[in-house]
Amino acid sequence: MSYRNEEYHAYNGLDFKEHSGIDFSTYSNTDDLKKLWRATLNKGMHGLCFSMYEDGQKPGDIITVEQVKRRIEIIKPYTQWVRSFSCVEGNEHIPRIAHQHGMKTLVGAWLGSDKEDNEKEIEGLIQLAKEGCVTIAAVGNEVLYRNDLPLEELLEYIKRVKEAVPHIPVGYVDAYYEFSVHPELVALSDVILANCYPYWEGCHIDGSLAHMQQMYGQAVHAAQGKKVIITETGWPSEGGSLRGAFSSEENAMKYFINTQAWASKANIETFYFSSFDESWKTGDEGDVGAYWGLWDKNEKIKYL
Repeated sequence: MSYRNEEYHAYNGLDFKEHSGIDFSTYSNTDDLKKLWRATLNKGMHGLCFSMYEDGQKPGDIITVEQVKRRIEIIKPYTQWVRSFSCVEGNEHIPRIAHQHGMKTLVGAWLGSDKEDNEKEIEGLIQLAKEGCVTIAAVGNEVLYRNDLPLEELLEYIKRVKEAVPHIPVGYVDAYYEFSVHPELVALSDVILANCYPYWEGCHIDGSLAHMQQMYGQAVHAAQGKKVIITETGWPSEGGSLRGAFSSEENAMKYFINTQAWASKANIETFYFSSFDESWKTGDEGDVGAYWGLWDKNEKIKYL
C-alpha cells in the first residue's frame, strides 16, 4: 500500500483511550528502546507478512522451496501465523511449508487486470485449501485500491472460492476504508481483512497508534459484527517522509512496540508488515518501500 490523496471517511465511534501506548519518555536512550523492541519481538506476535524476495529478486522470479523454508524457519519462533500474497511462482511453497511447521496461514490469491493470471491464482488458492494448507483464504489484495478490477468481477472471484472450499473462512484484503463504501464486500466476506497504515496517511509517530486504532474502529463499524483482522500495519526504518510521518529506526521500533502491546491487550488479530526488507519495493512506494522488515535484506534481525 502507498499514499493516495483522497478522503478516508474517518470514523470516530470507538474510544481507545485506555490503549494510548507506551510512555517512551522513560526510555532515555536508543539502547533502552532497542531492548524493549527485542523483548516485544521475543514475546511473539499473532501474525507476520511473509517477505518473499532476496536482494536482486523481484515478482516474476521463481522462488525455491529451500529459500522459503529458510525464511519460515527464521520467523517461526516469533509468530503463530504467516500471511502470503500469491499462489504462483513459488509463493505456493509458503503455506505448505508453514503448515508443515505447525503454523496457521492467511493465504492470498493476487488478482489484477490479467484474467489468465487471475485464473492461475484462484486455482492455486483452491488447490492449497483442498490440501489443508489454508486457514483463512484472501481473494485479492487491494484490488479496488489499485482500480485493477470492477467490484462485480471481484465479488465473482470471492463467490467462486467460497463455493469451492466452503469449510474455510474467505475474505478480501484492502485498505480499511474500502469496506465502508462497499457493503457488498462485507456481506459476502466471512471475515473483514483490513490494511491500516498511519504512515501512508502522513501521521506523526506520536499520534500513530491512536490513528491506527481509529482505522480499525472504522473497519469494525463497517463489518457489522463480523471479525476484523488487521492484515497489514507497519512503519519503515529508512527512506523519506510523508508530511508528518518520518521513517527512522526509532520510529519503526516505537510503532512495532505500540501496535504489539495494544493488539495483545485488546485481543486484536494483527499481521505485521513485514518480515524482511525487500530491495525491489521502491516503485510506487519510493525509497521507503525497501525498509519495512523486522529483518534486513540479508535476513539479519534489526536493532541489535
